[in-house]
Amino acid sequence: MQETPTITAAEIARLAGVGRAAVSNWRKRHADFPDPVGGTAASPEFDLFQVEEWLRGQGKLSEVSRADRLWRHLAMTKESPAMALAGVGAYLLARQRGEQATRKQIDKRLVGLLPELDALADELGPQGAFDQLWQRFSAPGPGRPFATPDELADLMVGIAGIDDGSVLDPATGTGATLRAAVRAGCTSAYGQELDQDLAKLAGLWLALRDIPGEVRSGDSLRADAFPGQTVDAVVCHPPFGVTNWGFEELGYDPRWAYGAPPRTEPELAWVQHSLAHLRAGGHAVLLMPPTVAGRRAARRIRGHLLRGGALRAVIALPSGVAAPHGVPLHLWVLRRPGADEPAPARALLIDAAEGDHAELYARVLTTWRTFAAAPEADLEEAGFARAVPVIELLDEEVDLTPARRQTVVGGEAGEEHLVRTRERLAAIVGDLPALIPQVTPEPDGATPPPTVSIAELARTGALQLIGPVRSTGSSDDESAGTTEGPLVLTGRDVATGVEASGRDDGKLGQQIPLAVGDVVVPTVAPNLMARVITSEGALLGRNLYLLRPNPAALDSWFLAGQLRTSGNEKQTSSLSGTLRYDIRRALVRRLPLEEQRVHGEAFRRLDAFESAVREAASLGPELVRLTADGLAGGTLRPSHSAAPRARKKA
Repeated sequence: MQETPTITAAEIARLAGVGRAAVSNWRKRHADFPDPVGGTAASPEFDLFQVEEWLRGQGKLSEVSRADRLWRHLAMTKESPAMALAGVGAYLLARQRGEQATRKQIDKRLVGLLPELDALADELGPQGAFDQLWQRFSAPGPGRPFATPDELADLMVGIAGIDDGSVLDPATGTGATLRAAVRAGCTSAYGQELDQDLAKLAGLWLALRDIPGEVRSGDSLRADAFPGQTVDAVVCHPPFGVTNWGFEELGYDPRWAYGAPPRTEPELAWVQHSLAHLRAGGHAVLLMPPTVAGRRAARRIRGHLLRGGALRAVIALPSGVAAPHGVPLHLWVLRRPGADEPAPARALLIDAAEGDHAELYARVLTTWRTFAAAPEADLEEAGFARAVPVIELLDEEVDLTPARRQTVVGGEAGEEHLVRTRERLAAIVGDLPALIPQVTPEPDGATPPPTVSIAELARTGALQLIGPVRSTGSSDDESAGTTEGPLVLTGRDVATGVEASGRDDGKLGQQIPLAVGDVVVPTVAPNLMARVITSEGALLGRNLYLLRPNPAALDSWFLAGQLRTSGNEKQTSSLSGTLRYDIRRALVRRLPLEEQRVHGEAFRRLDAFESAVREAASLGPELVRLTADGLAGGTLRPSHSAAPRARKKA
């Protein structure tokens, strides 16, 4: 970390939330603007502390928490954020251990930041201070490594059954699975990571908690850092599709007990590497791309894993559970067979590719534990899970894709679902004409009323502009995986038109209760949208604007309808293509309050029409699928009225 952090003009603009041109104007118009301390004439660099002091004095920099301020400095250093945070972690670990000599050695690297860092450590303790900075490092952002989401890591650890045992992650990354293992009560944790800075960070996190073990840097497949060591469980999110994984030099590696992986199947190398580090009876859980379950090149190894009793389950997850992968990933559950142990007769296949993540994760874990307790018993949940006889899986393809081995939901339950879906769709379609607002063209030559910006309405007291709430946690969206804490309206809720589904996990920057009549607008979305709050009880989520109209001056539905126009979408969107909106620039027509209410009622009906169309669009494909399944499976047949009429003879 450099002794005096510097900042470029572009970074100053981001810091103050303005455009690059504004920074150039400040330099020209304000003689007291800090002089450059480095860089070049074309790209000067400025002292970060001096710039912050100047911005604060000008009222252009809002106050932020101490942890946010520290992270801002770390993120803007010339070194990588991981390296900068590792320096802070080493300092905090030395402080926790009372190692004054080590502290003196690294003071020079932390000059300027030590007072803030010490204050944060005094407030939260060294461990808590590091956690706060770690959360900001783990949040998605440009140049940041993608971390396995906590709820997914918890599921993997739960399936592995770590409890009070030892755990290894041979592709540690940012350490998400090791942190989950610690939460589950593991007694020791080991890891290996190719990125030296990430390995150091993960190791520091464990050390600050006095967890026995270590994280070493290096290539796990080419240079195993723990040869011969076995653990109670392995949890791993290996890199996908890396063809340069060591195929040539590892052709006769003793880890390939189930067959040498083809060049195009690196994931099966990670599978066997994980098995090699398990004690007999221990479990490994790996996050895998779905293609590994069915690619022909890997069928031989899949067959050997099944015959040997090493592959116990394949679980299909919903799409989007782990960025940046958009496809429905799989979890592979493996077990190290004991010596002379008979191979089990069944393997569990779970198709959890559709539905709410939190509910599915709980159901997956329950189903796995039921199977693990009685692996030879019949287990079948139509359309979701099935304990499949291994002999059935050992066909020509050895395709382990869960959806292809499930029984179709049928019988009375399927018929009732079909009837309910059809009746609901028919009711919605029948209501659509009544929901469309009746409108007429304005007379020719009518003068459009003047407009006013949201910023001006806020200045005159016609509305309050609140937010957006910033994230102090490890994700941009509130966790839907916890059932505790107040309800939070998220950006996803606004986009999909559902009720508040998030929970305040303690990482919201501030708690802002929503009131009836509030208008909520996401800062980032595929298109500009506005939501009128119709019930109380939820908090404002992250990255959402809150507009609270003065009811004596503005109608909420009128305001929401005015905001979401194509004109305002262009007016408020950034020019960078990131679909980020600055709602302060949006324009609203000036109309008397009574006329606003008339327009507001039309906008309310239009919103109800849109919700109905959205629901119909989701029910239509479901009705098609249910009907096609029933016709093809023999549980349904066409009625006589649906049969084509015979043509009359001429």
